[in-house]
Amino acid sequence: MVNPNLRLYVDSQCISPYAMSAFVALHEKGLPFDITSVDLGTRENLAPGFASLSLTRRVPTLWHDGFALSESSAIAEYIDQVFPGTALYPGEARDKARARQVQAWLRSDLMPLRQERPTEVLFYGQKYPTLTPAAQAAANKLIAAAETLLPVGAQFLCDQWSIADVDLAVMLNRLALHGDALPERLASYARQQWLRPSLRLWLERERPAL
Repeated sequence: MVNPNLRLYVDSQCISPYAMSAFVALHEKGLPFDITSVDLGTRENLAPGFASLSLTRRVPTLWHDGFALSESSAIAEYIDQVFPGTALYPGEARDKARARQVQAWLRSDLMPLRQERPTEVLFYGQKYPTLTPAAQAAANKLIAAAETLLPVGAQFLCDQWSIADVDLAVMLNRLALHGDALPERLASYARQQWLRPSLRLWLERERPAL
């Protein structure tokens, strides 16, 4: 079932973790929506049609009843405020701030790790050389932060699931799914997030060969 008034634009390979985050957000709300693929390899995102729709000319972009919005965290907040259903962010102010902090940090830091463990690791099972010192330092920073954020036995970043758990699991699984060293409790947390039904729908999407 689709909704002509609600459309999500994603990358044609379905390897963008940010597109996945927006996709998960819509499914968590139980919303019917249309999905349109944009071929980033041929720079379709810069073509006049998409460029006139998306302010940043990036995916994901959400179109809702004449309103277009890009950037996944903005999309998640919009969806959470406009539609009923599963909460995407915690209700308590400090917990919500922490979730948004984690999202912003993971989108803006740890670049060496993201470069050396790209999302082809997550969605295609690709293998890459041993981490360079710079990427290992980024991995160590990620691990230290995750161990602080996730006390022993914690299932989620906050008292209940939030969309920030998707973002943290993505980053941890860059290591775990590649076979890089990761404390077991963090690997277990990432595995559990990967089993969430809304996330499985993205993981199981058909993808073109590399």
